[in-house]
Amino acid sequence: MNSNQKLEIGLALIRLSTGIFFLVWSIEKIIFPEITQKVFSRFYSIEISPSLSLMVGILQTIIVLAFMAGLLKIWTYGAILGMHAVSTFSTYKELLNPYEPPNHLFWAAVPVLTALIALFLLRKEDNLLTISK
Repeated sequence: MNSNQKLEIGLALIRLSTGIFFLVWSIEKIIFPEITQKVFSRFYSIEISPSLSLMVGILQTIIVLAFMAGLLKIWTYGAILGMHAVSTFSTYKELLNPYEPPNHLFWAAVPVLTALIALFLLRKEDNLLTISK
């Protein structure tokens, strides 16, 4: 196995695993809009309705599925990266105080963010198991 093949496997693993990670969150917005309402209220200081949560969940799920398929890479990879960056930075208080339970769990978002940055930078090399080359 050459280094290009190893790179493609690594990038595909990052894309698919982070895609599954995001599907959990996007589907939650559809199934449990009340959880999404609490999250938006607490971390973004925005009050949303259950129907808006549903619409956001559907849109986010479409973007995540396109991302997982490797479609429109600059847009879908950028959208996933942007959404996760906003989500991660909105928890800065928890990140700055990791030893107050359960704040250490918020730190799981940081390596995901850095993996998404790497994937965005290497998106042209991410061709394994994608619809578009």
